[in-house]
Amino acid sequence: MADKPRIVSSSHLVSERAAELSELEFALILSGNAFNRWMVRCMRAAGMPDVSVLDILVLHNVNSREREKSLSEVCFVLNVEDSHLVNYSLKKLRKLGLVEGLKRGKEVHYGTTVDGRAMCEKYREVREACLVETFQRLGVNSQEVGDVAKTLRAISGVYDQASRAASAM
Repeated sequence: MADKPRIVSSSHLVSERAAELSELEFALILSGNAFNRWMVRCMRAAGMPDVSVLDILVLHNVNSREREKSLSEVCFVLNVEDSHLVNYSLKKLRKLGLVEGLKRGKEVHYGTTVDGRAMCEKYREVREACLVETFQRLGVNSQEVGDVAKTLRAISGVYDQASRAASAM
């Protein structure tokens, strides 16, 4: 029986030992780009144009659980190694009046302003109308979505470990 054709972005990377990995990576590329595009357009529909994907992620993370966070906490949760990128987003969000920083000892802790919380709520409303309702209409099984999320978190750990190994080469 002939090998089934693989749906991949880079055929030269397909390994005989793990062809499915190339398929997964292509699915991650497509999903990642679609998700990034969605976040930017959702935020634009909520009334905040001209913010980046990282800006949006940082805003939602700082707003999460109504608890202030340090730069290192935001980087850790979002799995961003380059703290300068997150710091730049925090400065941008401060200029937009969505985030405020309070110095505690040697660290600055960030929280959302009233406008920041309102923007997160508007984003949530757009998300509910455009995304959650579509998932429900399509009959997407929420348990399966949770299982996919769990698998993707485990896979991210494998890629993190592989990136550390590659850095040591």
